[in-house]
Amino acid sequence: MTEATLTLAQAGDGEAFRELIDPHRRELQAHCYRILGSVQDAEDVLQEALLAAWRSIGRFDGRSLRAWLYRIATNRCLNYLRGESRRPQPAGLPEPGAVWPAQGGASDPWWLEPYPGDPDDLIPGPEARYDARESIALSFVAGLQHLPPQQRAALVLRDVLGFRAAETADILSTTQAAVNSALIRARAGLPPDRQPHDVPVPKSPAEAAVVDRFVSAFQRFDLEELVALLTDDARLTMPPQPAEYRGPGPIARFLTSHQRQELKVLPARANGQPALMLYLPDPNTPIWRANGLTVLTLRGGQIHALTRFGDLSLLARFGYPRTLPHH
Repeated sequence: MTEATLTLAQAGDGEAFRELIDPHRRELQAHCYRILGSVQDAEDVLQEALLAAWRSIGRFDGRSLRAWLYRIATNRCLNYLRGESRRPQPAGLPEPGAVWPAQGGASDPWWLEPYPGDPDDLIPGPEARYDARESIALSFVAGLQHLPPQQRAALVLRDVLGFRAAETADILSTTQAAVNSALIRARAGLPPDRQPHDVPVPKSPAEAAVVDRFVSAFQRFDLEELVALLTDDARLTMPPQPAEYRGPGPIARFLTSHQRQELKVLPARANGQPALMLYLPDPNTPIWRANGLTVLTLRGGQIHALTRFGDLSLLARFGYPRTLPHH
């Protein structure tokens, strides 16, 4: 940020304002996504935050533009969460063989959405406890959604972004003691089994080998191979549906019993993890129709979790069409 650019922005120059905020836009979007769990909600709230920043740039004191923007974005996220009852809870019953989360522990939040791509340009600060890959992992974001909003914000600002305690207190308009207290509770409340560990390096041969084995077994409806590829505590969830499948056997049987037809699987990336875009043949026309996106969470040489998203509006974010020609 140059003083001249700031002066122009504070004088009402829109191009100068965009020059100021563009280097921070992607990390701010990721920040809103972590707190809200939804890419669509994050985009909407970020637009509100940037509009608020534009309206108040004249009052910016020039000290730390990044911290100032994070304060606005964080407060907009917290305001959104205070009114999240406006989100209608979807109705639905679990499918046969699925576990009802209310009887078996917390499931993924129904509003959870995948974040397109890899977090290569998300650089944590000096006091961060999570690296960029861990901080955007789907299981980590899902785990954050079970924390109270203030704890969630404190953990993201301190442990993910690496803001110091004093900076975090300023962003949240509270005291350092309150931040430290919220952070302790947040760390204790984050489900420990959602912490990524023993994960192959993204886009490495080790990661590709596991994904290739899964795709091959899935396309061949190979129940035995699918069971071998899944960890003993594997989970399959399908937000916004409230049901989930647990364990290699139930998951493998679900995958093979529901897809007894030819299918096309295309590679994708979501939350810095391997993902698969599934297409099924149209029985009436020579085309493939998109059926959904599945994000894979790997542990060692196996798959620890599968999260399937059937909302086809996600396709555009990932650069895939709704249909493909059937050759």
